[in-house]
Amino acid sequence: MTDLHRLSIRELAEGLSQAKFSSRELTEHYLQRIAKLDSQVKSYVTVTPEQALREANAADAALKAGNATALTGIPLAHKDIFCTKGIKTSAGSKILDNFISPYDATVVEKTKAAGLVTLGKVNMDEFAMGSTSESSYVGATSNPWALDHVPGGSSGGSAAAVAADLAPFATGTDTGGSIRQPASFCGLTGLKPTYGRVSRFGIIAYASSLDQAGPMARSAEDCAYLMNVIAGHDAKDSTSVKKEVDDYVANLNGTSVKGLRIGIPKQYFNVAGLNADVKARVEESLKKLEEMGATLVEIDLNMTEAYVPTYYLIAPAEASSNLSRYDGVRYGYRCENPADLMDLYKRSRSEGFGPEVQRRILIGTYALSAGYYDAYYVKAQKVRRLIQQDFLKAFENVDVIAAPSAPTTAYKIGANLSPTEMYLGDIYTLAVNLAGLPAINAPVGFDKDSLPVGLQLIGNYWSESQLLSIVHQYQQNTDWHTKRAAIAEENA
Repeated sequence: MTDLHRLSIRELAEGLSQAKFSSRELTEHYLQRIAKLDSQVKSYVTVTPEQALREANAADAALKAGNATALTGIPLAHKDIFCTKGIKTSAGSKILDNFISPYDATVVEKTKAAGLVTLGKVNMDEFAMGSTSESSYVGATSNPWALDHVPGGSSGGSAAAVAADLAPFATGTDTGGSIRQPASFCGLTGLKPTYGRVSRFGIIAYASSLDQAGPMARSAEDCAYLMNVIAGHDAKDSTSVKKEVDDYVANLNGTSVKGLRIGIPKQYFNVAGLNADVKARVEESLKKLEEMGATLVEIDLNMTEAYVPTYYLIAPAEASSNLSRYDGVRYGYRCENPADLMDLYKRSRSEGFGPEVQRRILIGTYALSAGYYDAYYVKAQKVRRLIQQDFLKAFENVDVIAAPSAPTTAYKIGANLSPTEMYLGDIYTLAVNLAGLPAINAPVGFDKDSLPVGLQLIGNYWSESQLLSIVHQYQQNTDWHTKRAAIAEENA
């Protein structure tokens, strides 16, 4: 069966339950595709064929015995930021290139319990700090739509693997847009849930008050299947919220687009760097939603100019604290022949961390230092609250807020954007993490160079079902999510 990679998650689940194919056959199909095609995409950093086939055999036994879950036997890829027992977890960094985790992250634990098959770990920007996946210690990943372009970041490996049909879906994390922006660049659907909806336990921390895990897949329906597995309270994560979990798949038609009020922030559509093609495709998608019965309402989000400076004070401050544990003593990279303890610390960190991570550690340490803490970090936290209030005020009049997911389409690999240019590219995604809100990217067309464009819908707290439902209905009336890059059409 040469076209298994063209099936949706629902079709894969039905095929397995009806014994049209086995989990082993499905897993072997994906492993063959990875072996044939990933040398071009470079999405995987670790492929785990022995474990995958072992898990596939167990899935087939469960299917035969009638003990299967809805997703038993379906393969997936994990971003290399999720701890995986017995498998290297590097977070894209030299400093963790020799780290074999002794335990599974809760998200990984839940996917295993649901009978999903782990194909391997996929590439990412080092410690999730970046928007291109070029800062990874193992090198850049390519965008399946144009191999000389980036897939976005930091979950670029997850996006590229799914877009090239090297995995049916994948896990990602989003600290400032790291699910939504690569989903936009690679023509996928990607959901950043409400902060606290999915456990952070076992996710290598970048900025603890901003990090959140979520699904990346071709469609809202596929994302809903994975959300049903990974969402929920976890006692091991103190920021995980004890709140009933929706059945995201059952609720896919639960929100009526007819009468839906979609907020259009005028500030978002007047951003200087907004590409004309991106703006046109996003406006066309909003017109389509309007034809389906939604009402477009112009709104003000007055704190827009504060998003980038606020984020790039808070996130690096948390990073400088979180990354202080990497000192060359207990685990990870250790410099050779240190002269003394101070030399061990200095050289292990300067040799182990890449330039972007070092830049953010330095910014964060400065913002937290004596004499600057109140002037920078505390002030940024106060502005963060104002950003949250700005959104809550808007949600008094609208149900969801629409925006581009990124101001441009994918950059060329090696474009060498300055840090400032790179940070400004996150203008549409950062505020969602600062406020802890859920948001989703949906593919809505292409630019003049045939690169994907994404629409972002931002919801109020705990509205993941609503966001998935809106995008699902949009996808019933459009076919952008079914488009595939040429490399994805190749048979293994």
